[in-house]
Amino acid sequence: MLFNSWQYVFFFLVVLVIYFSLKHKWRIHFLLIASYIFYSVWSWKFALLMFGVSVLNFFCGKKIFYAATKKGKQKWFATALMFSLLPLFYFKYANFFIDSFSNLASFFDVHANKYTLNVILPVGISFFTFQALSYSIDIYRNRVGVETSLVRFTTYVAFFPQLVAGPIERSTNLLQQFYEEHEFDIKRFVEGAKLFIWGLFKKIVIADRLSVYSDSVFNNPEAHSSPTLIVATVFFTFQIYCDFSGYSDMAIGSARMLGFRLMQNFNLPYLSISIGEFWKRWHISLSTWFSDYVYIPLGGNRVSISRWVFNILVVFLLSGLWHGANWTFVIWGALHAFYYFIEFIGKKTLVLIGAEDVMKKGYYKFFKIIIVFILVCFAWIFFRANSVSDAFLIITKIVSFSGQLWTGGSSVTTLLSVLLILFLIGVQILQFNNKVSIYFSKTQLPSYVEWLSYAFLLITIALFGMSSNAFIYFQF
Repeated sequence: MLFNSWQYVFFFLVVLVIYFSLKHKWRIHFLLIASYIFYSVWSWKFALLMFGVSVLNFFCGKKIFYAATKKGKQKWFATALMFSLLPLFYFKYANFFIDSFSNLASFFDVHANKYTLNVILPVGISFFTFQALSYSIDIYRNRVGVETSLVRFTTYVAFFPQLVAGPIERSTNLLQQFYEEHEFDIKRFVEGAKLFIWGLFKKIVIADRLSVYSDSVFNNPEAHSSPTLIVATVFFTFQIYCDFSGYSDMAIGSARMLGFRLMQNFNLPYLSISIGEFWKRWHISLSTWFSDYVYIPLGGNRVSISRWVFNILVVFLLSGLWHGANWTFVIWGALHAFYYFIEFIGKKTLVLIGAEDVMKKGYYKFFKIIIVFILVCFAWIFFRANSVSDAFLIITKIVSFSGQLWTGGSSVTTLLSVLLILFLIGVQILQFNNKVSIYFSKTQLPSYVEWLSYAFLLITIALFGMSSNAFIYFQF
């Protein structure tokens, strides 16, 4: 059930009405049923898998919490970790490792029968696995108390607004909110609805328009010129942002209308002045998950420089692999690690030569925003390319600086795409300067301007119509 469909709008409105019509004690049961209906539209079999992961972490969390010895806690934590990740590795990575092993054997002239498992990747498996597992990790670290209600915990894992593409919530935030008694609040409803509309606009008006051009080019790179591939890369850069942040906005907006507060997942990432800042602004729920549960346990930056380099590399490579079982994603993660190291060396060098004042100048920050944006665009080539060979072909053709620009199947659609990117940049500059609200913060615009803006968004959405295009991050 896609957010960008009338099916979801009808489903959500029915859930909203029934939810606030019920007494508080029955609402959690209703949300659980609604969330599993939402997920079962894709596959009831995989809904059982999600339930299994939830039950596993619920009971392991109890065992960890009440274990009398450290060894007992470790045993149950290892159980939760192993059996939570096992389905993820099987469904998402089994064929990747089989193919990699076969290719490696062939490289050394060792004959190996190539075998591919016939598996379908469950929608959102990476998201609900990480969300359930974070609870067991926090219990093991004594950061949260034990949850006694299986209904409440399974609802926390399956909560439908953020189920299939995040934000990846923590029990310290979302699970505790299921204890709260929510009353319908018109102001809160309007706030959530406005955010949902903005997310829907980003998805079906901007992202889906940009995909027409970028998909055509990336699916047939050998047929296109350097200028065309550059434009397609820039288009995809904004497409994936609008697609994923649009989903997050709709998820947070849906939850807000029901009375729940989900964490912020994007914060103007393409206006970052460093790669480190980019990862504090892009897919925040995932980057903080890896920071809290991988980077810090490895020692973070409180270790030797060689170990710190290792820690950073592990986090970025895992982040790449999390996004997909393909070497293109691994290279994408490795590229960001490389950027991070070069940036670190550059910053240290500027400090050593006494250029701290230059780093504070407006022109320097503007220059850094442009450089970071170009580096991120370059890395997206590997993320979007269908294979590593396609990615290198695209890069080779780009640096050739030859050929004519293809204006797309429809030059009008391509021109509209450019105008939509400029519109988005304009809005984000206003957001960066606190003139337009991000999420639920106050805006400095007059109320009539704000309402006219949302009327424009609604009219535009109506003109383009609801799409059936799935969100990019559903495949992760």
